[in-house]
Amino acid sequence: MKYDEIDDALDITPTEVKSEKIVKKEPEVTEVVTSTQEQLKKDYEYTRGNLYSLIEKGQEAVDGILELAQESDSPRAFEVAGQLIKHVGDVADKLVDLQKKVKDIEKDDGKSPKATNVTNNAVFFGSTADLQKFLKNNGDSK
Repeated sequence: MKYDEIDDALDITPTEVKSEKIVKKEPEVTEVVTSTQEQLKKDYEYTRGNLYSLIEKGQEAVDGILELAQESDSPRAFEVAGQLIKHVGDVADKLVDLQKKVKDIEKDDGKSPKATNVTNNAVFFGSTADLQKFLKNNGDSK
């Protein structure tokens, strides 16, 4: 073999190397095709759950800060309590807005908007004398 001299110098006995063919296996890709409606429902449920969680935690925090504010009589504690109450109210509003947005999306139902706006532009080409005659004649016929 090629390395006999090196094996002799190092006093190594060569071992037989088994040649195994390495087969690269491609991972299976499963494509999950979900409709927009399913994605909307999933996103809605996820967002709704998060908003409920935020509201519940915010209410617990409001209870705690109000208790602290009453015990300490600190104006800063009452200010923080007021801000926290406003924040919880804002999150509750976001929950209602989420309902409205989902209803609007479902109402659209993927339909393209129809052209309902019609704009008619009337342009008069002529002199002011012609315009006055035109207006006088149309005014008489009415």
